[in-house]
Amino acid sequence: MSVQKESDAVIHYGDLAVTGGVSVFDKEFDELFYYEGTDLGLTYRSQESTFRLWAPTASEAYVLLYTDWQTAEARRYAMTRDVKGTWLLTIAEDLQGMYYTYQVLIGDQRNEAIDPYAVAVGVNGDRACIVDMATTNPKRWTEDKPPLHSPVDAIIYELHVRDYTIHSNSGVEHKGKFKGLTETGTRGPGGIRTGLDHIVELGVTHVELLPIYDFSTESVDETMLHVPQYNWGYDPKNYNAPEGSYATDPYVPEVRIRELKHMIQTFHDHGLRVIMDVVYNHVYDGYLINFTKLVPGYYLRYNKDRKFSNGSGCGNDTASERPMMRKFIVESVLHWVKEYRIDGFRFDLMGLLDVETMNEIRSRLDEIDPSIITIGEGWVMNTELEEKKRANQQQAALMPRIAHFNDGFRDAVKGDIFQFDYKGFVSGGVGYQDKVKQGVVGGISYSKDIKSFASEPDQCVNYVECHDNHTLWDKIMLSTEGDTDTVRRAMHRLSSAMILTSQGIPFLHAGQEYYRSKNGVENSYNSSDEINRLDWDMASQHQDGVRYIQRLVQLRKEHPAFRMKDAALIREHLQFEPCPEHAVAFTLRNHAGGDTENHIYVLYYAARKESSLVLPQLGDWKVLLGEEHIKRISRDSLVVSGIGAVILSC
Repeated sequence: MSVQKESDAVIHYGDLAVTGGVSVFDKEFDELFYYEGTDLGLTYRSQESTFRLWAPTASEAYVLLYTDWQTAEARRYAMTRDVKGTWLLTIAEDLQGMYYTYQVLIGDQRNEAIDPYAVAVGVNGDRACIVDMATTNPKRWTEDKPPLHSPVDAIIYELHVRDYTIHSNSGVEHKGKFKGLTETGTRGPGGIRTGLDHIVELGVTHVELLPIYDFSTESVDETMLHVPQYNWGYDPKNYNAPEGSYATDPYVPEVRIRELKHMIQTFHDHGLRVIMDVVYNHVYDGYLINFTKLVPGYYLRYNKDRKFSNGSGCGNDTASERPMMRKFIVESVLHWVKEYRIDGFRFDLMGLLDVETMNEIRSRLDEIDPSIITIGEGWVMNTELEEKKRANQQQAALMPRIAHFNDGFRDAVKGDIFQFDYKGFVSGGVGYQDKVKQGVVGGISYSKDIKSFASEPDQCVNYVECHDNHTLWDKIMLSTEGDTDTVRRAMHRLSSAMILTSQGIPFLHAGQEYYRSKNGVENSYNSSDEINRLDWDMASQHQDGVRYIQRLVQLRKEHPAFRMKDAALIREHLQFEPCPEHAVAFTLRNHAGGDTENHIYVLYYAARKESSLVLPQLGDWKVLLGEEHIKRISRDSLVVSGIGAVILSC
C-alpha cells in the first residue's frame, strides 16, 4: 500500500493489488486506465439514472443518495467495477430532486466526495443534485448570438458579478446577482445609465465574467449571505456548476442554473458575448478536493518528494498533462459551451497548463463554433512540468488562435506593476518607445527590434488594467507625486486610447472608463464591497471619461485599420513615424485592413511641453480624435500640446 503523510493529512494512494501492481504515479497507469467514454458522471432519465465514476485505485465504490443537501441519512448503493477503472450503477427510479455523492474505499480509507462531473449542486456545493437540465432553461433560450468575424474584432470588458451592481446607487433591484445584470432601464446618480445599459452604452462586444463556477465555502458561505462576505472566486470547488451566492436562492439547485442562463441570453439579446474566467490550473484545497478523495495522487501535479507542485502559489497545480485530467478540463469547457452557450474562455494562470491540453480545447471548440474566443495568462511560471510543454508566452507559436495577455505592453504604458513608484510611458517614463511599439503591432514579429511573443495579432490581448494588481488610476497615483488629478486623468485617457487603437485584442476593466480606484488596495480578492464595488457616484462625476471610451470604441469599430487580421497585413500597412521623446507615432496606410480611409495617423503624446511633428505628405488630414491637443495642423506638420492621443485621417 502506498501511503504519504503530508502536513496533517495522510493520503492513501491505494493498494497496488487493485491496479495490478501499477502505481497511480506510473506512466503505465494512464495507458491501462484511460477511459474514452463521454458518460462520466450522471446520466439522468425520468425512468432511471446511471452513474459512472472513474476510480481505478478504489477496491469498493458506492453511490450515496440523500433527500436534501444536509441530512445525514443516506441510501447506499454498491457500484459494479467496469472497464478502464470505471464503476457503474443504474437505479431504475425517477431520482429528480435527490442529492448524491460517491464513496470509495482507497486502501483502508473510506472517502466520500461529490461527483467531479456534477452539473447541479446543493447549497455550498457539498452534494450533487439530480436535475433534469432541460427544465432549467429560461423561457427565452435561443442559439442566437451577436456575430464575430475575428477575435481582433472583440472589445472585452471584464467584470465581477457582485461588484457591478452591489453599490447602493446602482439602481438595480437584485444587487450582486446574476439577475441584477439582466435588469434594464436602471439609473444612477444624475440619471446615468447603470448595470447592463451602461455596458451596452459603452459599445463593447464581450463581457468577461470573473469566476461564476461554484467556488469554495471558505471563500463565500452560501448559508451566510446575510453576513458581509467577498471573494473573486479563484478557488474552484465544483467546476461544472454555477456559484450559488450569485443566485436569488442558493438552496434550490435549479435557480442558479436558470438565472445564469437567463443572464447569458439577456447579454446575447443586447449584442454582447460572454467570456467565462476558468481556473483549471489549481484547486482550492488539494487534500479535500473531490479529485484527491476519489483518485489520490492522480489529478494534481507532484514533485519528486511526492509533495504538491505549487507554481500557482495556491498550494497545488493540476496535472493537466495526465490524460484523464486533460479529458476532464476539455469536457468541462465543452459543458459550458453546450449547456450555457458561453462564447469564450479566459484561462487563469494558463502558463501552468500544458500546450497539448490547450490545443485540444481550441480544436474541440472549433468543431462547435470557431468564433469562441480563447485567451489566457501565459505567464512563464515554474511548475513540475517540462518547460517546453507549458502553455506560456514562450510556446505561443505552438498554440495558434490562443491569445496571451500582453504584460509587456501593460508595464510599458503605466510602469512596472510590482514597482509601485515606477513611471510608464504615459507618466513620463523614459525608454519605453520600443516596448510601446511591440504592443501597437499586436505582439507580432514586426521587425528585428519590434517583436514579442505573438505569431499573429489574435494571440495578443492588450490591456493596462484588470482585476489583478492596482487599478490604472491607483498605479498612476502612486507613480506621479506632485501631479494634479487633471494631469493624471489625461494620462489615464491616453492609456485607454493606446489599448483601443493598437492591433490585437483590446481588454478593458470595468470602471476603467471613469478612473476606477480601489483606494490603493493592490490585491482586493477578499476585500470588502466598499473597495471592490463599481462606484456609480464616481461614474456620474466622470462622464467625460465614459464618453471618451465610447468614442474610442466607436472609432475602433468603424475603422478595421485598428484590427488587421494577420501579421503580414500589419507589416505591410503599419509604419512608424518620426516623433520626439515621450511620443510614439504611426500611420495605417493604403486602406489598411480594408478601411474606407486612405490613411490614418496616430500619435500617443506624453510630453509636458508643446511639440511640432512632421506629418507624412499623404493628403489633407482631418481630425478623428484629440482635437483638444492640436494647436496647428497642415498637410505636412502638426503642433500638439497636452498629454493625450491624436488620430487623423485622409
